[in-house]
Amino acid sequence: MELKENCVWKISKDDLSLQRILESAEEIAEKTKLNSKQSMHLRLLAEELVEMLPSLLAFSSGEFWIEQNGKSFELHTVLTPNEAITTEQRDELLSVSSSGKNAAASGIMSKIRLAATFMIIDYERNSADFPLINDFYLDGMGTNPNFMVPAWSLENYRIKAKSEKNEKWDELEKSIIANIADDVVVGVEGRKVEIIVKKSF
Repeated sequence: MELKENCVWKISKDDLSLQRILESAEEIAEKTKLNSKQSMHLRLLAEELVEMLPSLLAFSSGEFWIEQNGKSFELHTVLTPNEAITTEQRDELLSVSSSGKNAAASGIMSKIRLAATFMIIDYERNSADFPLINDFYLDGMGTNPNFMVPAWSLENYRIKAKSEKNEKWDELEKSIIANIADDVVVGVEGRKVEIIVKKSF
């Protein structure tokens, strides 16, 4: 992928910071001359990210950029856990993330957010030791060329759900990001968690 220069943005949970993600998607859609439908789809993917990020940025710092090659796009978000997280806070977040109530969160984006949350607060274990909370994580985990260790992938999860044709597939069919994105990958590199949303037109 070709990395566009000067397009890496520091992001936080405030609205002005997250607005930059939407503006970046609109700007690159215009520069690459996407049609109105394609531009709308890229904007919708950015909106899905913006909706998910505030809770993650409550205990991490972030960077965002878009990589583009022709009409193939990758929306990258890198999250680094705050040094200020205490052992007690991490244990509390791990407990909440591992609870049955949260593991059963409705909606694909909510579950992707939970996967990223767990990876951020449990970065000291790397994703090879990532405690798989339920089938959602188990079905999506696998090797990925973007990461040295196993990562969660929407495409992996989609293949598994399609073969079963159960409530997992029904949930995917109702999901904006599952219907638009080619893939969403969540993985760990060192202390950082990266979320990559992929789309080719």
